[in-house]
This record gives sequence, structure tokens and C-alpha cells, in this order.
Amino acid sequence: MANLYITSTETVSGKTALCLGVAQRMQRDGFSIGYMKPVSTTARRIQGKIVDEDAGFVRETLGLTDPLDTMVGVALTPELVEEILTGQCRMNFEQTLTTAYEKVSAGRDIVILEGGGSLREGYIVDLPTPRVSSLLKAPELGIIRYQSNLQVVDDALASQKRLGDSLLGVVINVVPKLHMEFVQEKVVKSLAARGVKTLGVLPQDRLLMSISVGELTAVLNGQVLCCPDKQQELVEHLMVGAMSVDSALTYFRRKPNKAVITGGDRSDIQLAALETASKCVVLTGDLRPNSRVLTRSQELRIPLLLAREDTLTVVDKIERLLGRVRIREHAKIARASELAQEHIDFDALWAQLRL
Repeated sequence: MANLYITSTETVSGKTALCLGVAQRMQRDGFSIGYMKPVSTTARRIQGKIVDEDAGFVRETLGLTDPLDTMVGVALTPELVEEILTGQCRMNFEQTLTTAYEKVSAGRDIVILEGGGSLREGYIVDLPTPRVSSLLKAPELGIIRYQSNLQVVDDALASQKRLGDSLLGVVINVVPKLHMEFVQEKVVKSLAARGVKTLGVLPQDRLLMSISVGELTAVLNGQVLCCPDKQQELVEHLMVGAMSVDSALTYFRRKPNKAVITGGDRSDIQLAALETASKCVVLTGDLRPNSRVLTRSQELRIPLLLAREDTLTVVDKIERLLGRVRIREHAKIARASELAQEHIDFDALWAQLRL
């Protein structure tokens, strides 16, 4: 029996996607897999039951049958945190975690443990990442989201300093195409010289950075004017329709799978956007489209979203969301798994885990 603790230095680094990519490869290689979140800061208790979206999604994707209450070792719900801070909680958190782990690990070849949003989490219950790793004998694999060469090296060395010899290595994620060669040849070599093994360098991928039409609607607190069944469509690009209608078609044809953002009074731009490969059209300024635009949108099955704010505000909200949403769509999981197979050294990882 082996354990693998996948952790990161910051939120939205790709932990859940990496957990799934590794787990799916292990399943294909014939291993029996267990999964758990040792400490969850995102769990909620609803009608007496623990709900954690990441754990629930992994459970469904991998076809696991463990109860969600077991897959989340210690659920730091707002209610439990309040009990801890007011001195009302008498729970033995280590015992709670090890009991859940024993159930998840029974009959499994390997258990994948998904860490929290950063290496800072868990101290409130004396279960930070190093303690959990030691308690469950689970060596760590760190995932680092690329922002710059300096930040990657610092985060990797900080992980090494915090975790010590139990750190198996790191995976560098979301590396822009222009930086891939430098990271693979220079950064990886530099980290190796400092004792940090890099087990994978994953490129930035437009599909994985995409957001669904439903997520767009939610972040804008918008209204879906037609085609509500298209909420799962994925938007990979943003384009602002603020030009003359003469150049609109040429401009919009440059990028597929896009959301076009334009004023609700620009029916000419809206119609041009609908005639290209758009996933949705966002109408700003709380101005509804005319009947011709609405009819054409329904004919082409392209959703129209109505937003209250002006165009600049809408663009800013969406840009801050791009690349920072959690992976939930099956198309994204398939792509993440494909990238993991291409860019992670599974032979080296298996050897370190003695599988």
C-alpha cells in the first residue's frame, strides 16, 4: 500500500486536475485507487451531510463508492471553526483523520490525498501538510502554477524547505508556450542542482483556462435571454465589439469559441458576432436586444446574456475569472488527463512510490 499527497503553494494551481490525471493513469495501470481530502477548508454541512465539491467531483469521475463523509477527513466548516475558536470543540482531529483514512485505504493499492489551498492550511487543528504527511506516511508531490521563472523557483524551494525529504518532487503547471523551453531546460536543471526533482512541466492550455457560459452568467449576475440549455458551452476567448460593423465580421472570425461583449444597443455588432464561431454574446448596459437579434440567436442556438454593468466593467470581471475557475467539465478533465500523460514522468513517480 502506498500514499501520495498532492499539495500546492497557492489556490487554483491545478491540484484536483492533477489528482485525477494521476489517479486515472493508476487505474489504467491496474491499481486500486482511494482518494481523500485530509483537511478541507471548503467543505460545508448541508442538511447534516458534509459537502465538498472537489471531493464529490473526484468521487464521481473515478467511480469511487466511499461515502463523502469518509473522503473528507476533517471538514473545517464555518460552524466547526467557530466551535474551535470559542473553545467548545472537543474533537480529536488526528483520530478523526486516521479513522477516515483507514476506511478509505482498506483494500486499496494506493490512496491519493489532496492538500488544501496552500501549505499554510491546517494549523488551526494541528494538521498542516507536514504533519498529515508524517501521520499517514504520505510523501508529497507539489504542484506549482507558473507566473514567472523567479516565482517558480522560489515556490519550489519554499516547498522543499517546508516539507523536507518527504517531498518527492514538483510539477510546474500552466507554463506559457513561449516559456516552455526555458523552463524545461534551465529552470528544471536549476531546481535539480538544489535538490528538487521536477516530475513534469505542463503547458498552458486554452481549453483548461476556459469558462462555461453558466459561470459567465453567474459572475456577471446576468440574465440568460435564450438557449439556457447551452450553459455548459466553454468560452476560450473574449472579444469586445466596439468597432464599426464593416470590420466586425473580419475581426470576430479571428478567434473561435469566444464570448463577444458589446453594448446592448449595438444590434449590428450582435448580429455579426452571431454569424461567427461564438459561444455566447454578452449585452452590456442592461439594454435588451431587438427582436431580430433574439430570433437569430435562437436559430443559431447561441445564448444571449444580459449584464447590468458597462462593457469595461464586464470585461474586467470576466478577465479576472479566466484561468482561475475549478475544473468541473468532462471535456476539461479529458484534456487535463491527456496533458498529464504527455508531460509527467510516471515511471519516475511510480519508482519513488515503489509501485
